[in-house]
Amino acid sequence: MSLSRRYFLKSAAAGAAVAATGVHHLQAETPPVSRSSNEKLGFAIVGVRGQGNNHIRSLVGRDDVEIRYICDVDETVGRKRQEEVAAKQGSKPEFVQDFRKALEDPSVDCISTATPNHWHALVSILSMQAGKDVYVEKPVSHNVWEGREMTRWARHLGRICQCGTQSRSSPSLKEAVAFVQGGKLGAIQYAIGTCYKPRKSIGKLDKPLNIPSTIDYDLWCGPAEKVDLYRPQLHYDWHWDFNTGNGDMGNQGIHQMDIARWFLGEQALSPRVMSIGGRVGYVDAGDTPNTQIVYHDYDNAPLIFETRGLPKKGLDWKNGMDNYRGSQIGVIVQCEDGYVVIPSYTKATAYTNEGEPIQTWSGGGGHHDNFISAVRSRNHKDLNADIEEGHLSSGLCHTGAISHLVGEKASAERIASAVRGNARAADSFDRMAAHLEANGVKIDDPVLTLGPWLEMDPQAETFVDNDAANALLKRNYRKGFEVPMCPVS
Repeated sequence: MSLSRRYFLKSAAAGAAVAATGVHHLQAETPPVSRSSNEKLGFAIVGVRGQGNNHIRSLVGRDDVEIRYICDVDETVGRKRQEEVAAKQGSKPEFVQDFRKALEDPSVDCISTATPNHWHALVSILSMQAGKDVYVEKPVSHNVWEGREMTRWARHLGRICQCGTQSRSSPSLKEAVAFVQGGKLGAIQYAIGTCYKPRKSIGKLDKPLNIPSTIDYDLWCGPAEKVDLYRPQLHYDWHWDFNTGNGDMGNQGIHQMDIARWFLGEQALSPRVMSIGGRVGYVDAGDTPNTQIVYHDYDNAPLIFETRGLPKKGLDWKNGMDNYRGSQIGVIVQCEDGYVVIPSYTKATAYTNEGEPIQTWSGGGGHHDNFISAVRSRNHKDLNADIEEGHLSSGLCHTGAISHLVGEKASAERIASAVRGNARAADSFDRMAAHLEANGVKIDDPVLTLGPWLEMDPQAETFVDNDAANALLKRNYRKGFEVPMCPVS
């Protein structure tokens, strides 16, 4: 999957072939240098239906940016965004279905991408090989191996690569993290991330979905297995299919996973992880859990993550979602002398253990602003959410999913027995069980999947003595869409 012969010949003097993958490794013709603040940066936006449209809104009309390409496999969506940008920017970007054509243009300095998850790594790495800096949406990867390779390529090529975890640019959360890590509430005991977000059934078709001719479905599939779909909607619902997405823990929950890890100060994947969960309450074309507990057993303090897609009670969607200690889609950080609730990307409040407020922080920041500043400085340490930070937080979602995927269906009694010696895991399961009972989901019979405790070597980012789990750290790539391995490890 190389770029055009013309572009390859232009860059050949500085490039090298990665023989193991057959993908050409293209470096910039000269080392990256700092960019003047008076110089406009040329952007290509890749994947513009949902979050990619937010990228457009963040960038269009800026004095220091020109959107030069709109790239989307769905021509209807892409053409619409092309006209919208032209109306706001005063100049019309070019539309291409295949983003690789934009990589051939030397006037494109940066790629901002919000494709489905299975494309994140390949878009980012090919863009960096072509001499572009990259802003990539969360999760940065579809699996653990991809995230580490993205980090290696960024360092090897000297590129700037930012993860779309916007909370990292929030000054209020930075202050709250400093408050906790400064010991103002004593030692951290645990962190709980909550992703309680309504996720109704996506339905299930009796025959394969008809893909419109305006969509290049082969390109849409890219690195993923190309299969018939039996869901009514191609777009967005790919999140709930492990072939292309990572469930809600890797969709919404990656933000809260990242915030929790940020507060804990952990800079590696967890040494032990386990999962309890399943897709319950309805039967549809999805296969990712809508109800899940993932327990990351860090040495200093555990990180527990809870996903709930069902409402409070009785599948009554008007009844709203659960709220745990002030957190619905948020994080609770419990310390010896109090706790902090982070209920959004831009707010945090510290409380005493009796629930009396101590201090509140509020206010957000510009994540693309931070990316552009780092593009100009050429220093990846200026990034608030460098690719390695994105890799680690995304990796925590992936390892939790792996425990689920290699697990077995188990009764409530067996699951309760498995967590009985761990007070925090037992509490999470008790609350999950009560939540499911309120929604009429019976778990006495084996309905939920109990994942095994997986031990990991955090430095090698591989599991210890578990071939089945290690096989899921990387996917089998479709021919022509292989993610290239960095020659420097």
